[in-house]
Amino acid sequence: MYSLPHKRNDGPMDIPTLTDIPSLTDIPSLTDIDDQMDYADLSDDMLDWYDANARILPWRISPVESQGGIKAIPYHIWLSEIMLQQTTVQTVIPYFQKFLHKWPRVEDLAAAELDQVLTAWAGLGYYARARNLHKCALYVRDELGGIFPDTEEELLKLPGIGAYTAAAIASIAFERPATVVDGNVERVISRLFNIKTPLPDAKAEIKQMARKITPRHRPGDYAQAVMDLGATVCTPKILKCSGRCPWEKACLSKKEGTAEQLPLRRSKGAKPTRRGYAFWGEYEGFVWLRRRPEEGLLGGMMEIPSTPWQETKNWAEVPAPQVPIITNWKEMQGLVRHSFTHFHLELKVIKLDFAEKIDHQEGDWFPLARLEDFALPTVMTKIVDHVREPVLDL
Repeated sequence: MYSLPHKRNDGPMDIPTLTDIPSLTDIPSLTDIDDQMDYADLSDDMLDWYDANARILPWRISPVESQGGIKAIPYHIWLSEIMLQQTTVQTVIPYFQKFLHKWPRVEDLAAAELDQVLTAWAGLGYYARARNLHKCALYVRDELGGIFPDTEEELLKLPGIGAYTAAAIASIAFERPATVVDGNVERVISRLFNIKTPLPDAKAEIKQMARKITPRHRPGDYAQAVMDLGATVCTPKILKCSGRCPWEKACLSKKEGTAEQLPLRRSKGAKPTRRGYAFWGEYEGFVWLRRRPEEGLLGGMMEIPSTPWQETKNWAEVPAPQVPIITNWKEMQGLVRHSFTHFHLELKVIKLDFAEKIDHQEGDWFPLARLEDFALPTVMTKIVDHVREPVLDL
C-alpha cells in the first residue's frame, strides 16, 4: 500500500426498476447538491484512494509510474478499451496479451489480414468491434502516420470509437480532462448524487454531475479510479462501502438508504427467441463452412450454414428446413442454445451425408483438425461441440 501527494483539483446484475421502489423521494435540485458537495475534495479523495488501491492491469500505468512521468501507451489504451466494451476485465486480459504478442504496434495490427484479427478475436463476441479495430488500425497507420490523435473530437472520427471510448483514451493516454462514464461510473455517480431518474434517461444527468468532479490534474488516474471503485467496492449487488469508499461520507444515497437500489433502469421486455436449422456437412476430415456477409450480426465471420433464424413462439411454428444440397440427411437430437444481446437462439442440427467432396455454391471445405485457425464465433463452436457430444433435452 502506498500514497502519493498530488495538488488540489483546479477544475471542477439484477437492477431494480421504478416500480420496485415506491418509497423513493424526489431528487434534490442541483443547487442543493452543489451546496452539499465540495467537488475538488471529492476528486482529491478519489485520487488518494486510487494511489493505495489501484488494480494492476496489463495496459495500465500505475499511480507511481504516472506521477513519475511515465506515460501510458495510446495503442495499449485504445486496444484495451475496444476489448472492454461489453466485456469484463478478466475476460479481456488474455485476449489483450495475445493481441500484443501477435501485433505489438498499431502498424503490425494494420498489416494483419482481417481473417487473422477475427480469428484472434473469436470468443470475445460483438464482432463488429474486431472489424472496426482493424479499420481503425489501417486508418491510424495510413492517414495519421501511426500516431493516435489526442483529443476527444479527433478520436471520435476514428472507426469504432464512440463518446465513452474517446473520453477514456483522451483522459488515460493523453491526460486530457475528459469526463469518462462507463457502466461502473454510472453506478457510482448515480449513488453518490442519489439520482433516481432511471437509465438510460439518466445518462445526461449522470454525465453532468460526473463532469463537475473531473479534475484537470491527473484526469487519467481519476477516471480509472472511479471505474475501479465501481468494479471493486460500489458493485451492483454487494456494497462494500464501510471504511473502503473514499466518498462514503458524501454519498447522498447512503444517507437516504437507497444505495443498493440504484441505479434504476426502465423495465425491459423478455428477449424473443429465434429458431432455425444448422447444416453439418462433413466428409473425410473436412467440414463445410461459409462466410457471413460483412455487415450485420457476426459480420465477416465463418459459419456453419443454417436456415434463417426466425422469431417464433415455439418449434411448431418453425418452417420445415430446406436442405441446401440433395443428399441423405438426419436431424440430430437436442438443441444448441445461445443468447445474443437482443434475442435468444435455438438451433437444431442436421447432419448431411456426403458421398464425395462436392463443390458448394456457397462456402468451401475446411479441415476439421484446423477449426481453431478460423474465425468461428461462439455460437458456431457450440454447434461443433454438439456434433461431437450431443446435448439432449431429456
